[in-house]
Amino acid sequence: MILTVTLNTALDLTYGVPELVPHASHRVSEMSERPGGKGLNVARVLSALGHRTVVTGFAGGATGAVLRELLADLSPQEPADPGAGSPDAPHVPEPGTAPATTAPAPVTDALVTVAGNTRRTIAVVDRATGDTTQLNEPGPLVTADEWAALLGRYEELLAGADAVALCGSLPPGIHVGAYAELVRSARTAGVPVLLDTSGEPLRRGIAARPDLIKPNADELAQLTGSREPMRATRDARRRGAHGVIASLGPDGMLAVTPDGIWQAAPPARVPGNPTGAGDSAVAGLLSGLVEGLSWPDRLRRAVALSTATVLSPTAGDFDRAAYEELLPRVGIEEHAPAAR
Repeated sequence: MILTVTLNTALDLTYGVPELVPHASHRVSEMSERPGGKGLNVARVLSALGHRTVVTGFAGGATGAVLRELLADLSPQEPADPGAGSPDAPHVPEPGTAPATTAPAPVTDALVTVAGNTRRTIAVVDRATGDTTQLNEPGPLVTADEWAALLGRYEELLAGADAVALCGSLPPGIHVGAYAELVRSARTAGVPVLLDTSGEPLRRGIAARPDLIKPNADELAQLTGSREPMRATRDARRRGAHGVIASLGPDGMLAVTPDGIWQAAPPARVPGNPTGAGDSAVAGLLSGLVEGLSWPDRLRRAVALSTATVLSPTAGDFDRAAYEELLPRVGIEEHAPAAR
């Protein structure tokens, strides 16, 4: 089982308009809603890849109730006991080949109920240009008792987890060192932990020595002060992360790990909506980790999933056919380690 933690869950609303014009009224031509927040996005992709996933974090109010109803629709069967051991791993294809299509696996709701109302995020997609304008609410105020309940739930879930992802922003009321606390708990339990956040929560969290962090170029520059990818990624690793996987947008991903340094890139730049592409990459990295794939094959999967998400007509989903076509075509370059 893979555990994802989304402290600031969201109900994601996507509006499609023929053309987005400032200061004008718009008639919405398409509308969708789905359970959101980075960790829930990761869980959705993991489910599609055949990995049983448990999601925890906070949900509350009328918006939280809708989110949980939509989350229940993700599971193709009754959820398994989140404390139970993992089922047989999905089929692992030969390196460089397209994956066999896998039946979706359950996503188990282990969210903690809070008194406040879950936030909404609104994406307005301009169909004329393909550009997306994003509006994100801050989230509910979380009390000390609600945070304590989350910590208790998290400790229980770690007992049955093969890996854990800590994802996204912090809601009001949660202290800035929250992710560092969750990283330390995972390391004490012997569960590999990936941290995907930004700003001061990332700075504090990296000092707790997570197994992986996955910043994008802007988050990496904010953390290290450098926009040169190799220098910044190595600097981030020196700050405490065992491995750093930097998302470089259309240029792919750079991985600096204890086992080596690799850069992976899609075969070509693609047009589309990048919303959720980083979350799909996290799902690729985590699934590859629990399946025991080599670093190059984990990166191939992460880049193929990320690119297939950009190509998907629905924000945050990945195009299965594009993923299977892209996977063997992702380029991998190995870099020599820095001279000592």
